[in-house]
Amino acid sequence: MPELSTAPKLSALYVKAVVTGPGRRGYRLPDTEYLRRGITIDREQLAEYNRVCGFGLRDELPITYPHVLSFGLSVRLMSDPGFPFPLVGLVHVANSIYQERPLLVTDELTQRVRVADLRPHSKGRQFDVITETTVGDAVVWREVSTYLRRGPSSAEAAHRSDWDAEPTATWRVPGDTGRRYAAVSGDRNPIHLHPLAAKAFGFPRAIAHGMWSKARCLAAFAQRLPEACAVDVEFRKPLLLPSAVDFAMRRQDTGWTFALRSRSGKPHLLGSVC
Repeated sequence: MPELSTAPKLSALYVKAVVTGPGRRGYRLPDTEYLRRGITIDREQLAEYNRVCGFGLRDELPITYPHVLSFGLSVRLMSDPGFPFPLVGLVHVANSIYQERPLLVTDELTQRVRVADLRPHSKGRQFDVITETTVGDAVVWREVSTYLRRGPSSAEAAHRSDWDAEPTATWRVPGDTGRRYAAVSGDRNPIHLHPLAAKAFGFPRAIAHGMWSKARCLAAFAQRLPEACAVDVEFRKPLLLPSAVDFAMRRQDTGWTFALRSRSGKPHLLGSVC
């Protein structure tokens, strides 16, 4: 298991991914797992992340923040020679986070990242990036991010059922949201940064990061998230920047459901907390 002593340099990895992307033609996921120990929290970066995503300042980390800490390991793995797909062009279609207890700004973390479960999708093939975050010997936080590689496939996609609910809030999402989130997350995919770059990949304007959308929705829960919980989301329609969006949440017997929709009612994100 390769172990890294510091966070990977994302700028160099993006250059590598762009240069090697056209030659990637594999059909199997690598068995590589990356490990990084001794991760501590940069409080200034955390404060800026909270501002960008709408979280308040607390001693507990936002439930989505460990995704930012592990993102460099994910990019390192997906830019390795044995990874079968070009990194640029992968589409983030779903994300699940399982938290045993809130992580604290004083915790020292260990993170492991691997890829698994390559399978058909109606628009190509999809796979999971699995991240485990431990404190001491205990796995406290686990994430499964599902990515789509577009291409031919005969499989039918499974979607979370939609539901109608009156919005509880309307948010104006500024045009620089992608650039601001990129600065605190390291995710500088060009589709999020500039309209011209986004048009090169088929989008009329830059689009918001899916994990910004998830974080912004969870920030709206404030103190209502249980300490131990699972948060699942499905990313549906790209959120073009700038936009106005409606947020809705509804209490259920086992937790909450929530949604982020365009003003016309089309869902950008559907999620649940249990």
